[in-house]
Amino acid sequence: MDAMTPATTRLLARLVAETRWQDVPAQVRHETVRSFVNWLGCAVGGAPHPGVAAATRAATAYAGRPTTTLLGLGRRSDPMTAALVNGISSHVLDFDDTHDGTLIHPSSPVLSAALALAEDRGVSGEAMLEAFLLGVEVACRVGMAISPAHYEAGWHITGTCGSIGAAAASARLLGLDAERTAWAIGMGASQPVGLRVHFGSMVKSFHPGRAAQNGILAALLAAEGFDAAPDGIEGRRGFAEVLSSSFDVSRITDGLGESWEILRNTYKPFACGLVVHPAIDLCMRLRNEPGFAIDDIEEVRLRVHPLVMDLTGKREPASGLEGKFSIFHAAAVALVDGNGGEAEFSDARVLAPEVVSTRRLVTAQVEPGFRRTQCEVVLRMRDGSERRAETTTPLGSLGNPMSDDALGQKFLGLTASVLGEEKASRLLSRAWDAALQPGLGWLGEA
Repeated sequence: MDAMTPATTRLLARLVAETRWQDVPAQVRHETVRSFVNWLGCAVGGAPHPGVAAATRAATAYAGRPTTTLLGLGRRSDPMTAALVNGISSHVLDFDDTHDGTLIHPSSPVLSAALALAEDRGVSGEAMLEAFLLGVEVACRVGMAISPAHYEAGWHITGTCGSIGAAAASARLLGLDAERTAWAIGMGASQPVGLRVHFGSMVKSFHPGRAAQNGILAALLAAEGFDAAPDGIEGRRGFAEVLSSSFDVSRITDGLGESWEILRNTYKPFACGLVVHPAIDLCMRLRNEPGFAIDDIEEVRLRVHPLVMDLTGKREPASGLEGKFSIFHAAAVALVDGNGGEAEFSDARVLAPEVVSTRRLVTAQVEPGFRRTQCEVVLRMRDGSERRAETTTPLGSLGNPMSDDALGQKFLGLTASVLGEEKASRLLSRAWDAALQPGLGWLGEA
């Protein structure tokens, strides 16, 4: 275990308190907007999910002043409630972003906090995006320092580090100085949330929602003079030492303020765990080959990274949420339907006879030497022939990223059924121009 630099938390706090949007490279600012567009589409698109309805009923029972939009629900609530509900809705479809270095879904906890507080306080779109960018930087750098041991132990890193990122973003929006920002970060670190045992259930999406709430509360407490240890991340018995068997401080401090982790953010073309995207991509490619017929398949053989089976090894999923964590369902539905969107991970498709029968033809072999984005698919056909495909850069990966246009189409595909096509298009246009908006009142249309 490497010793932490004594000033690690303070360095993060100074970055949050002192960085200005216009001082950040244009490429970084644009990627921040791309992340916002992707997250907003996921949050609105996830709003009809039964889990969001249940969370809304529970969370609004004792809600405060209705100043903040519950996205996709046509109503408002207080910032803490909105942060929880929007955090759940933005993650419940498993369609939100993923940081390539940590597997953190950074936008769901950080943006859910930042947007709720920003809308309540009446700040500009630029101020909201600035806070979001800084919160992502803090969450992902802390995540890198404790990876992979933290995640392998069973913590859901989106929730644990998300609380810290949400606290940082909220501190920025409240205009806290570096000392109080360090307190907020420390209080965020004192509220880790999320266990991987819940993957495949509604609780997985509770993790980023609760993390967003935790972050707002941490910053509000710090603003009122509620202090914390100044070394909450690196201190003896602090976050890193307690929640990870190994950590590396250099992954927090190296290039801090110069290189930006949001540039390693990736966006999902498919509504499920990122580790199965290579298999979906390849199965769709094979399905589109001339002469392909689903009834001609005798066996589907996959070669995958070890994390695939660790995260998505459910052999017989019983619901749409469980299907998102089944490499067998992901491959089967891609071959049967030629897609991997929200509909393909519904209860109906997971239980559909034609998908179930194809799923039972799928086998997966772990290849320890494979990269996380690497996969091979072999279809053995009934006539004895084989169809084969492999990749190290599936669609949506850093090596093959979704374009702005593709992100826009994803946004419309998620939101049009909730808002109507005209309103969805208008919301998309405003989201792309969020940095130019004097306020966030336009979110009421969502």
